[in-house]
Amino acid sequence: MIEIKNLTKTAVDKKLFAQVAKNVFRGENIGKEKEISVVFFNSGKIKELNRKYRKKDKPTDVLSFAGEERFLGTIVICPAEVRKNAKEANSSFKKELVFVFIHGILHLLGYDHELKKADAQKMQKLESHYLSRVNF
Repeated sequence: MIEIKNLTKTAVDKKLFAQVAKNVFRGENIGKEKEISVVFFNSGKIKELNRKYRKKDKPTDVLSFAGEERFLGTIVICPAEVRKNAKEANSSFKKELVFVFIHGILHLLGYDHELKKADAQKMQKLESHYLSRVNF
C-alpha cells in the first residue's frame, strides 16, 4: 500500500504514514490493492524537481507525481520546508507533515486546488477532515 524512502536526516514515523494513507484510502473508497510511494528529499533536490516539473525555481513542501492503474503515484516531501511552514503557521512539525502528506494523496486521487475556487474549497474540507482523524 505504501512505500517510504527517507533520503534526509529527519526521522519519519512510517506507522503513522501507513495509518493516514489507510484512512484516506478508506474514506475515498480506494481499494487496498492501490499503492503509493513517499520520498523525503532535502531542499535542494525538491527545488530541482519543482523547477523541472512546475517551472518554479524554489523549494516547496510537497510534490505529487501521478502513476497509473494500481500504482497511484509518488509523493515527494521536503521536511525542511515543512518545518518552515509549521513555524509560520504556529503548528507542530508532525501535524504539518501529516497535512502535506494528505494533500499529496488527494492530488494523486485527482483533487486540484489551483484551477477552481470550488475545487480548492472541497480539497481543503477533505484535508481538514482527514487531519482531524489523526491523534497528535
